[in-house]
Amino acid sequence: MQIFEGVLTDRGSRYAVSGGVARSREEAQDFVKRLCSNRKFAKATHNTWGVLLADGPLKNDDGESGAGMVILRMLERENLTDHIVVVTRWYGGRKLGGDRFRRVQDAVRHYLDHRDGAG
Repeated sequence: MQIFEGVLTDRGSRYAVSGGVARSREEAQDFVKRLCSNRKFAKATHNTWGVLLADGPLKNDDGESGAGMVILRMLERENLTDHIVVVTRWYGGRKLGGDRFRRVQDAVRHYLDHRDGAG
């Protein structure tokens, strides 16, 4: 499990991005459960995630409607399978509107560029 905290901020909202191997629905759910065993992540406003598995894509928006699909599209472009990416947001008090999707993309891009084995 790799965690990048403090990846970016926007209007008070703070973001982190995490990821690791997940080869099944159960492993993906276990990954999120382990991440949220850290109280800081458990108290986050959103832990959105996506993973491309052999039997199809999985995602969870966790209340950030559409964010899981953004993650899936980026994983598809990178052809990164069996690898979950979780974007965590702590709401800062101001709505971001459509910019929230750009922040999700920015966080995923950070993960893809800095994860172990990247490059």
